[in-house]
Amino acid sequence: MRIRTYVIIGAAVVVVGGGAALVGPGIYADWANSRADEAPSLRSTDQSSAAESAVDPAGVTGEFSLAEGSYAGYRVHEILQGNDVNVTGRTESVQGSATVVAGVVTEATITVDMASVATDESARDAYFRDTALEVEQFPDATFTLTAPAEIPDGGGPLTLSGDLEVHGVSQPVDFEAQASVTEEQMEVAGAVPITFSDFEVEAPDLGFVTVDDAGEVEFYLVWDSAA
Repeated sequence: MRIRTYVIIGAAVVVVGGGAALVGPGIYADWANSRADEAPSLRSTDQSSAAESAVDPAGVTGEFSLAEGSYAGYRVHEILQGNDVNVTGRTESVQGSATVVAGVVTEATITVDMASVATDESARDAYFRDTALEVEQFPDATFTLTAPAEIPDGGGPLTLSGDLEVHGVSQPVDFEAQASVTEEQMEVAGAVPITFSDFEVEAPDLGFVTVDDAGEVEFYLVWDSAA
């Protein structure tokens, strides 16, 4: 007799001789939560090093592009048979450009390849790509800055306003991110709260597992001078 194990949108299902049974949702929830990525944060956390390399944002002017190490993704909350499960998906297939004039970001565009966003489960990822976001028809998500954003002196909150397009639907968003600037590069990290139905995305409800209609688009962006 062969025993095969499948993972389907956050639930562990064991198939034995043609019969299926849900196994250990509590154990699975603990395991899944332990695998969720931490919220994005600035990597220049060494305050003494950051202070030595910090520059006055007012002196920063130029064209910037996204560098290696940047990523974007999502965070959603599931209920699996009464158990809370947090799921994160990530991709480094992110491209973008920005214009900074005297410490103020005047233009910025970021594009994310949604087909490459991956969690710890291929079955969930297939549903995400093919059913929820229909990536063959809507392959990219984009953010376009619509209002100037002043880079904080010494690092701190950066207020951003723009248009976020997901699943072919564009919505205005306003949120705060964390930012820092050194002589080498600029970092921005944060999350954009979203409601999936606003983007005509239906959150899965499979009976044994339901996904909240609200979630977050998370990002960590490293900007290098294009000069």
